[in-house]
Amino acid sequence: MEESIRLNLERPIIFFDLETTGTNVTHDRIVELSYIKIYPDGREEKKCRRINPEMPIPPASTAVHHITDEDVKNEPTFRQIARSLLDIFEGCDIAGYNSNKFDVPVLMEEFGRCGINFDIAGRRFIDVQNIFHKMEQRTLVAAYKFYCGADLEGAHSALADTQATYEVLLGQLKRYPELQNDVEYLAKFSNIGRNLDLAARIVLDDNDVPVFNFGKHKGKAVKDVLKREPSFFDWIMQGDFPKNTKDVLMQLKFKYSKERQQEKK
Repeated sequence: MEESIRLNLERPIIFFDLETTGTNVTHDRIVELSYIKIYPDGREEKKCRRINPEMPIPPASTAVHHITDEDVKNEPTFRQIARSLLDIFEGCDIAGYNSNKFDVPVLMEEFGRCGINFDIAGRRFIDVQNIFHKMEQRTLVAAYKFYCGADLEGAHSALADTQATYEVLLGQLKRYPELQNDVEYLAKFSNIGRNLDLAARIVLDDNDVPVFNFGKHKGKAVKDVLKREPSFFDWIMQGDFPKNTKDVLMQLKFKYSKERQQEKK
């Protein structure tokens, strides 16, 4: 019998997965959320619940997760569960599969619609997909087969995907001795690139200078762009960008504004 492995935790970590109305981070809504909350002592809490997205679920999305408008019409809206969900995530690090680019930003957007700031400062984020892609370059179904030695039953069910993601990370720790069983290390290792926002729209260059990572100003220092073309800031803030990206840009603008004021003194 293989020796079991346990995550080395300093504080709780939540593995979570979302099923949504689509793949647009800023516009689409959650229809199902599941999580597994693991405590430092090894205790686990699991829950899966469906959510009324307050918009029709496109047939293409239903074809993936098999959740229909009828399935969620009597379920609570995100606004109705937002406070209790915030309490569940309080003080926890976060893990998932492609979660840094999709699940976490979508969750932040949902909280934002309710007027709630989902604070990510001080949290560590482990994206199991990024670890997988660095090591093997495959999908979650293949990852589960590769690391856990079994077929993934119920793929694209939120709870099945969440459970599989958790087990895949444990399998990765067993397979790769060079991976440290430490949340801080895993969060840094699973972060592809040196991004300041979860969507990697703003990243650090080789000199640790924040630069834009998209569009006509890709590779240009944020500080310089904001100074020479202030309208670019307005375009982003009013555009179809994740709330987290806008928050990071706002923080940088505030920082640069303070620096200019100090230079004038």
